[in-house]
This record gives sequence, structure tokens and C-alpha cells, in this order.
Amino acid sequence: MTAPNLIEARDVSLRYGRKLAVDNVSFNVPSGRVVGLLGHNGAGKTSLMKALVGLRPCEGELRVLGLDPRRDRQQLLESICYIPDVAILPRWARVRQLIKLMSGLHPRFSADRARSLLRRTSVGLTDKVKALSKGMVVQVHLALMAAIDARVMILDEPTLGLDVLSRKAFYEMLIDEWCDGERSVLISTHQVEEIEALLSDVMILNEGKLALSISLEDMDRRFVALSHDAAQADAIAAAHPLLRYRVQGGAAAIFDGPPPEAVQALGQRMRPSLVDLFVALTRAPDMNRTPA
Repeated sequence: MTAPNLIEARDVSLRYGRKLAVDNVSFNVPSGRVVGLLGHNGAGKTSLMKALVGLRPCEGELRVLGLDPRRDRQQLLESICYIPDVAILPRWARVRQLIKLMSGLHPRFSADRARSLLRRTSVGLTDKVKALSKGMVVQVHLALMAAIDARVMILDEPTLGLDVLSRKAFYEMLIDEWCDGERSVLISTHQVEEIEALLSDVMILNEGKLALSISLEDMDRRFVALSHDAAQADAIAAAHPLLRYRVQGGAAAIFDGPPPEAVQALGQRMRPSLVDLFVALTRAPDMNRTPA
């Protein structure tokens, strides 16, 4: 049985004056998925996320939980969570005051759930936001959002500027306490290596265009990487790989689909990492050079 789509986008474009930030993208996000939204700075990730929560008008057709984000924004915000890249909590407030505030603001917020999630952290209910580290503030924010009975969570660079332990704690809480196989998460991040194991799907934006939208399972079937020694470099290059790059002990190349059998025999097949595939699909033209 096919999972229902929680997000549907058809020919969506966003503009800032004459600048086209998102260029005619189409995709679906079914229920129960953890989707990584990747792209260089300025690729259109934040603009797209703002459109999904009704903060930016767009061209084309966009539906989140069957609703138009701009026209039905109040109703939509009852069923989605959003942490922007500049998420701020009032520094004067104590954590228990934030929980009380959320209880009055959101009809689907559970104060008991928020307190339960915070017990996973070192944050106390009487702590003031201004006394917390940046990592603790992000954990509080996630606990408040995850205590909402929502179906979609949208995270824009949620762990930006955090150390590795804080990032790990954040994603552990997200996966353990919110992802249940029915709800979906869309995460924008530059820390691709850290979240690859958490993702079910990936979307790659390149200068506003959707370069790839695929499940990681299908990605592993579609893209092939070959490691090879320097003596085979010219023959590998003649097969027109997406990218040639260095690996420990030699060089490698990524192909979209299996290369000819004669080419496969020149190297050893391996799984391309999401980082290498991202570079392959968003590289500048002069990056695909033979490794020296």
C-alpha cells in the first residue's frame, strides 16, 4: 500500500523581485519519511521551506497536508512544526514559562510531553534561556516542537554552530522521540555526513533547480562508484562519469547507472557517499578533472 503524500509540490517557483530563488521544482514527501534537503548557500533551501509554512508566496501548486500554505496557514500551523535557521527563544524566560506559553498558544501542545522530552537533556525547568548554551537552547526548542501533535516537521539548519556532541544529541532525540513511521521530517543541513544514516530520502537543490529527488534505497541502485588506480584514469574518464575524485589509496569515479562491463572491470565497485554524489550533481564545470 502506497503511503499518502504529506507534501506535494508541482512546478513551484519563488522569486525575490527579478531573482528566481526556486525554479520550477516538483516533488512529493510521503508519510513516514526523513528527507534531507541539500544545497549550497543560495540554492533555494530556506526559500522553499518558508513557502512550505506559508511565509513566502510561490508560483505553481503547493500542498502540505492537503492545505494551501498561504491561504490555510492558521489551520496548517496546527499540524506542522517549524524550526528556522534563526530560531530564537526569549532570553529572559525560564524553561517552565516557555512550556506554559506554548500550552496557551498551540491547541495540540502537550506540556507533559515537553517535560518528558526535557528529561533527556541536562536542561532544568527553572533554567533561564540566557544561562543555557547554544546546544541546550536548540534542545529546548526541539522538545517544545516535538511536544506538538503534528504530522510534519520542517528543520532549517537546526544544528548550525553546535559542537558534534550537541548535534548528536539533537538528532537522537528527533529520531527516538518524534519519528514514528507516520510523521515526516524535512531537514536542511550542510552536515551531510552526520545525517546520511538517518535519512530515507534526499532532495538536492542546485541554483534553485531540483537536481535530484530520490530515496536512498533507489540512490544506491542507480548510482555506481568505481575505485581504480591511476593507470586506468584515462579509460575511466572516457566513459564520462559524473565525477572523478580522490579516495584513500587512489581515485574513484561516480556514474549515473552502471558503466559498460569493460569499464567496470577496470575498478572495484563501491557505494558512493551522499557527499560525493552531492558534489557530482552540483559541481562547477571545471571540478571534474583527472585527480593529479
